[in-house]
Order: sequence, then C-alpha cells, then structure tokens
Amino acid sequence: MSRWSRSSTLSGAGFRFPPRVLCALWVLCALFSGCSRQESKPAPGQVLRIAQRNEPATLDPQRATLPDEFFIIRALSEGLVTPSPVGGTPLPAAASLWEASADGLTWTFHLSPGAQWSDGGPVIATDFIYSLRRALTPGFGAPKASLFFAIRNAAAFYAGRVADFTQVGLAAPDDRTLVITLERPTADFLQLAASGPWIPVHPASVERLGQTWTKPGNFIGNGPFILTGWSPNQRITVRRNPRYAHSFDVKLDEIQFLAFDSGDTEERAFRAGQVDVTMAVPVTKLAGYRAAEPSALRSVPLHETRYLALNTTRPPLDDARVRRALALALDRTVLTEKVLQAGQPPAFNFIPPGLGGYMPATLITEDANEARRLLAAAGFPEGRGFPKLELTTWPVSTAQLEAIQQMWRRELGIEVVLAPREARTHLAALAAGDYALAFMTAIPDYDGASDLFNRLKAGNPDNYPHWHSPEFDRLVAEAGRLASPAARNAAYQSAEKILLTEMPVIPLYFNAQTFLVSPVVRGWQADRLWTRYYRDLSVK
Repeated sequence: MSRWSRSSTLSGAGFRFPPRVLCALWVLCALFSGCSRQESKPAPGQVLRIAQRNEPATLDPQRATLPDEFFIIRALSEGLVTPSPVGGTPLPAAASLWEASADGLTWTFHLSPGAQWSDGGPVIATDFIYSLRRALTPGFGAPKASLFFAIRNAAAFYAGRVADFTQVGLAAPDDRTLVITLERPTADFLQLAASGPWIPVHPASVERLGQTWTKPGNFIGNGPFILTGWSPNQRITVRRNPRYAHSFDVKLDEIQFLAFDSGDTEERAFRAGQVDVTMAVPVTKLAGYRAAEPSALRSVPLHETRYLALNTTRPPLDDARVRRALALALDRTVLTEKVLQAGQPPAFNFIPPGLGGYMPATLITEDANEARRLLAAAGFPEGRGFPKLELTTWPVSTAQLEAIQQMWRRELGIEVVLAPREARTHLAALAAGDYALAFMTAIPDYDGASDLFNRLKAGNPDNYPHWHSPEFDRLVAEAGRLASPAARNAAYQSAEKILLTEMPVIPLYFNAQTFLVSPVVRGWQADRLWTRYYRDLSVK
C-alpha cells in the first residue's frame, strides 16, 4: 500500500509546506475586460490587496468554473488534498494522510483531527459524501461533474442508470475516515481529488440557507480565511480564520480582492500603491518594468494551451490535408515574440509539456511549402476555390488573430474573416458546432495529462472540433489505467501523434501570466494551473 502523511510529504523534495473552465474563456478576458474599481482602505494588520478581473458568478465549489472564482474559494475552504505549487503529488489538506490498496481501486483518507469548519464544528467524512452526492445529482447541474466519474458508479448515478446512491463508491466507516472505491485504477486520482470542485460544502448551511449560503455572514468553510464582505464589481474581503486547522501558517489578517476594468487601470493603481498584486501587465508597459523595476515583474508559465478549433464536420475542414495545411503555414515564433511579447512559448504540440509529468514525442514542423502542397492535393492550388471561412473569437485583442489571418493569406492564398462574439455566445456556438474556425483555450482542471486528452474523446462536451478517432479514444483510455508513468506517457504520446496527424486542433502557444508583485509581498506562490497559495504569505 502507498502511504502519505504531512511529515513524509514535507521531507521530500525540500518543499516548505505552502498555503494552498467550463467557461475558461473568461480567464482570457482577464487581460482585456473586467469590473470597475473601488479604491481600498487597508484594515489594520497584514492586509494583501489582489487585483480581480471577472466578478465571480458563484463561490460554491460544485457550481464554480472560473479560476477567478477558485481564487477566492480556495481562500475559504480546502479539499482532502491540495495541489502542490511545484506540481507532482498533491499535499495534505483536510486529510492528513491516506493510503491506496495494492490494486489501486480503494483509497482511504484520514481526516486531520484538527480539521474544523469556521463555526467550530468538526469536518467529518460524511461532509465530503454530502458534497459529492450533491455534485452528482442530475438535477443539480454541476458543470464539472465529470471530475467525480472515476468513483465507482458515479457516472451511472449521474446519468440515472443507478438510482441508489449507496451503490456509489463512497463510505464513511467513522467520522474521520473516508473510503473511496474507484471504477478502475486511475493514475491521476489524487490530482482529481485536489481539483477545486472536490472542495466540500458545509451541509447544514446549504440545507438551511439554500443558494444564499455563499453570502458574507453565511459562508462556513474549512479554509484559512472567512468571507466578510462582498461588494459586487468592487471588492471581496476575507479575514483570517482563527479556527483553521493550520492557522499558525497563516500570516495575513485580511485579503482584499479588488475589481479593475482593464490592465491599464490596474497598472496605474499598482504604481499608486493601491494594489499589491496585479492580474497582468499591459504589453506597452513590459519594457519599462523590465528596465526600471524588474523585481516587481513576475511571469508564471501556465499549463494552458491557446489553440484554434477546427470544425471537422464542415467542408473543407473535414479533410485532414486542409487542417494540416493551416497548421503548417503558421509561424508561431513570430506570433509569440513579435505580436504577443509576454513570454508565451510557441506550442508545437497540444498537451503542455510537464502537465502531470507528460513529455511529448511528436512536434509540429512548420513548413509553408508542405502546407501549399497539402492544400493543392486537397483541391485548392494556391488557395483557388477555397471558401472564405470565419474565425470566431470572444472580445480579446485581435492582433494575434490578425497575424494568423495574414500568414494564411501570404502562405496559402486564402482569406478568413475575424468574427468576434460575446464570450458565452462563442462557447455555445462551439458546443453546437455552429462555427468553422475558432480561437480557444484549454485550461486543465487538475495536474494530469488525462484531462486535456479526455476532452478530445468522442462525445466529450469539450470536444469542440466534433472529431472522432476510435484509436485515439482507445489509447487515451488505456493510458488512464496504466500505473507505470513511462508506459502511461508512451500511450499518451501515441495518442498525441494521432492528434497532430489529424489536426482537429491547431496549437498556437502555451500561455503565461505576466503580472506585478509589490516588494512588500513575501512568499507569493502560484502554480501553472492558476492556483494561488495563501499560507505562509505575508506583507511587510
């Protein structure tokens, strides 16, 4: 049996224990849109002021989809385990230790004896069972319900094929022990359990207050902070939770999440000392900070792929030769270095290297001559007869899309029309197949390559190209069952080779967050999945 505890985890890798997109489009909008700002009035003690772009639609972990929402949810509550800021094995949170059976099917989590809700009540195993049952109830409509489908009969209960919830692989032999039985061995199970939707809710509050349980004064969590204020489109305030099990690691007295309407207003507020951590930096300001104040400038490479989705059900994009021609005709280095200029590396494959330990074996080789040959072989020599297609997007800076438009015109002789849409309309159109070409982003929900691979399997709601490859689906399913990291990586590499041959998606670049951190801030940590860590964080 594999066994983990807080002490054994901390002793490895020299790590100092830190704090800790159905609609991922909104994260991209963080560079360009958001909410109005209200200047903050610092409270006594250690107060950290963080820029916030998108107003949370909810602080309910089973309903939330945005990193912007989980920025705050993770300050208020924590799951069984939490992601590590350096990646790899998740770290203890509400569970202090756990073990897995030899066959990988049964996981037993032992809750920390000191785990409490912010009202003083103990965190117990049935709180997690309540939360997972809630997410799996079909009428509830949890947008991330699939993150629980590794559990035995969870998918069947969600689909209505199993009516008796006791048949789902969840059990609480006592208050401090949660036993989870899986459908099959799942290599990324701990990473799944560390994802945001696995964070529990307080059952009594949900039952008593309904949807108002997330309001200030009502929200009862088990995390390092308590929700004390929420002025929509202005400020969300959290205060230190004295009942938090590891409150000795929490240095801050308060965090203020301040709303801003653009990167420019955010940057001006930073220079004026009104915010300590920004979401981004305007491209026009990067050179100035690099020259004059490089210590304030931070960049976090993200496990986030920006790509073009191609509707494979719509001619001529139903021809793999056309899709490959479009992919090979692009110059990603020019796109990232000359247009974006914010440290994003070009993407020559789809799955971010390092995600869940994955390393690619197949890369795109850009070749305009080969692109022209493929397009001609598909019946469009020098672009003649090629229909004018729309490239849809949500409201973002169009410079990168205009560059792609120009590359295709120059190298292939084809024209595309840029068609911005409101973000939710854009996403709905992709899901319905009502588009030809679309700019998109892929943000994993957990640190596992299986997340992005599974999204491109037949029938997955995030398979926006509406593409189907039985061999790809078989390899992805096989990889998810393999315990050996090397064997799993090899199976995923074979699957990605098919993906890059068929090219239903065109990878463009891997995103990076470039932002500003005041010199008064100590211990700021953020991982490659937009997760922030609030423990051991302080201000001078």
